[in-house]
Amino acid sequence: MAAALTGCKQQAARPGGLAGMPPVPVSIAKATQESVPTELKVVGTVEASAIVQIKSQVAGELMATHFTEGQNVAKGDLLFEIDPRPYDDALRQALAAVARDKAQIAQAEAALERDKATARFAQSDAERQAELNKTGLTAHSVYDQAQSSADAANASARSTRAAIDTAKAAIESDQAAVERARLDLVYCQIRAPLAGRTGNLLVHPGNLVKVNDVPLVVIHQISPIFVDFAAPEQHLGTIRRLAGTGSKLAVRVESQDDPGRAATGYLSVIDNTVDATTGTIHLKATCENADRMLWPGQFVTVTLTLDTIQNAVVVPAEAVQNGQQGSFVYAVKPDNRVEPRLVTTGRAWGSKMVIASGLQPGDTVVTDGQLRIFPGAPIVPVDAAKLGTGPL
Repeated sequence: MAAALTGCKQQAARPGGLAGMPPVPVSIAKATQESVPTELKVVGTVEASAIVQIKSQVAGELMATHFTEGQNVAKGDLLFEIDPRPYDDALRQALAAVARDKAQIAQAEAALERDKATARFAQSDAERQAELNKTGLTAHSVYDQAQSSADAANASARSTRAAIDTAKAAIESDQAAVERARLDLVYCQIRAPLAGRTGNLLVHPGNLVKVNDVPLVVIHQISPIFVDFAAPEQHLGTIRRLAGTGSKLAVRVESQDDPGRAATGYLSVIDNTVDATTGTIHLKATCENADRMLWPGQFVTVTLTLDTIQNAVVVPAEAVQNGQQGSFVYAVKPDNRVEPRLVTTGRAWGSKMVIASGLQPGDTVVTDGQLRIFPGAPIVPVDAAKLGTGPL
């Protein structure tokens, strides 16, 4: 009985019976003050910034391809060759027609000079016969014949001028045919109109292709690339206000199969109407995608940064526990004992949680090992990697 009474007196001397309790190993962290961005996180889809169906602009046999399926091509790279021989012949014929027209013009100009000389002589003779006819030295019929010869010479000159004008019009038409033939020869080599990635080859060499018929291949431009997503309409005012300031809203895009990597971009398009069915506004972001991380048709997680909360108190998210009275944390007092403290939480930011009230910057909280402690329990800070690994 004496021993039992002695033990009771020793226990009573220890407040709460905790004086002899060994400290509990836990992980701790300090509440910090940081600038926290206000972010909107939604699921989006990736689409190419441009899609081009490559079709032939001339008819003929597809002679060769100069790329492999799924290859990245630069603007101007040679993709296909169409048999150019018919268009070479057409070019030679057009050039021959131009040469013929030039010869006809030269011939007609020489004939015109001749007709002009004949007309001048005939007109002089007619004027001379008219003077002689007035004095009665020549018959009136001679004068009539001379005047008829002058009129005929003038008419021949006008006819020759018309022939020259016709030949000049013909040479313009033949020059256009030359340009068209040269253009068709250029079209025999089909080049990439933009930089992008080719898809499957849809028409193989040896086939005959028609003008503007089936596509030969489809090219997707993936740098830059677009990301489509929708935001709840309650954020529309903020988005429009920030976009109206002239600053570009930052967008972070994460692949769902590789969340560790992310592409950055900016908001480029705000749709002109809200979808009444879903209550969302359609948005589009532009990413450079230089490393080809994003792929058309891919589902991604889009984070749109709307605003930034300055000087926010944040702690690791794992420090916040849920209790009957709400969210709380175990705060570490100066004597290395813990006390539960009710907190008001804000938004989550990555692996951290914003604390609206209940903590001050510099306060220490328990982040791991909460199941082994209770109010007033002594603790000893340890590295989180050592918890649960045996004796410390």
